Amino acid sequence: MRVLFITSTRIGDAILSTGLLDYLCKTYQGIEVTVASGVLSAPLFRQFPGVCRVIEIKKGSFNSHWIKLWSNTIGTAWDLVVDLRGSALSYILITKRRKIIGRPSSGEHRVETLGRLFELSPPPSPRLEIENYKRDRDLEGIASHGIIGLGVTANWLPKIWPGARFVELADALTKKNGTFENAKVAIFGGPGEEALAKPILDALGDQAVDFVGNLTITETAAFLKKCKVFVGNDSGLMHMSAALGVPTLGLFGPSMPEHYGPWGPHARSVRSDISFKELVQTPQFDHRKTDNLMQGLSAKKVLKALEKLVSELSEKGHNW
Repeated sequence: MRVLFITSTRIGDAILSTGLLDYLCKTYQGIEVTVASGVLSAPLFRQFPGVCRVIEIKKGSFNSHWIKLWSNTIGTAWDLVVDLRGSALSYILITKRRKIIGRPSSGEHRVETLGRLFELSPPPSPRLEIENYKRDRDLEGIASHGIIGLGVTANWLPKIWPGARFVELADALTKKNGTFENAKVAIFGGPGEEALAKPILDALGDQAVDFVGNLTITETAAFLKKCKVFVGNDSGLMHMSAALGVPTLGLFGPSMPEHYGPWGPHARSVRSDISFKELVQTPQFDHRKTDNLMQGLSAKKVLKALEKLVSELSEKGHNW
């Protein structure tokens, strides 16, 4: 069975689609999946049994990336095309069946929208496999201290929680008698985000481990998997952590956890005391230019939400 699976070029949305991909790979015997994804997230999809090819979509001017994808897929007679971009391409490919994403229902999470394509309720949860990791000694050496992960960056400034509050949270968690006393603090971020993370790394000093812009995406996943917990802005890193099964707390302000919160029984969201409407639905809002909009979320509120998550998971027998 030949399947074309067209997912998002954005890392977070691509990761949210992994549950649906996993469902297809496990449901259809002898499946051969070609995944079309963004360049950055492509390595994550190569870990799935059933995936025989990954086509990297690099956005080009005048939508030239769609022409390239068409040239890579038009020569195959597909059994199923799953298009999570809702593109016109799916309508011109030769296929027995098409499943094309539509508009979400009111209040519907992205994972639920994806599950509805195949009438799956509950929808399959995002999940990631970790490739054979070649830096086991480095990883185990750091993990032996106990480590908490912080995702201190995001794809636009208004979603980024102030760095000083990340520092305040880390100090509260790792102090004497803190929830994760003496733990190391891993600071995660991507290439080009070093300047955003530097003040936090400087403030934490030797307590911090710098994972900003110096790991591949699969190495990032391997280190995230070793974290006791992960706290981060609404970002691809947050969704990656949740998909790996790490206890995850997502921080929200000018985006909606109802639609894009971290998914799973081990994941929670905490949002600003200033409403989404107050933050975003104003004539002045421009996600490319607007300054930070996470000031309404205190470190005290995040700490309380994280301690509640730890308590709930402990009651369910989570092994810390």
